[in-house]
Amino acid sequence: MAILHVEEIRDMTAAERQSELEELETELLNQKSVLAAGGAPENPGRIGELSRTIARIKTIQREEGDLDETADADETEE
Repeated sequence: MAILHVEEIRDMTAAERQSELEELETELLNQKSVLAAGGAPENPGRIGELSRTIARIKTIQREEGDLDETADADETEE
């Protein structure tokens, strides 16, 4: 999975962004589980890259109104 730049993310459709986000979150979860189990990840810097890319996608989704803002608001109130 390639690390995406802002221009590439903005060129995607909303469905493509959502699909990419799910793939990146799955990969991040796998990388973190390796780390939590006491293993050494193949590329330790990859975890930070994945986190930043996920944040970029979510930021662009928020800017373009692709995210359901009420779901996020409910989570922060609890």
